[in-house]
Amino acid sequence: MSNDKDWTGKAAMAGAAIGSAALAAALLYASRRKERADAKNAKPAPVEPPETD
Repeated sequence: MSNDKDWTGKAAMAGAAIGSAALAAALLYASRRKERADAKNAKPAPVEPPETD
């Protein structure tokens, strides 16, 4: 009976670790997509320098 409890505990820990890794990967992926989208929509640098007097 204790063998079953030991196995389920290990399976639960492995599941939690896999779930945490998947969540972290999803957050990193979403963050990267947002950064790329923001970079695409950024204003281009001016071609000519601003005039000063």
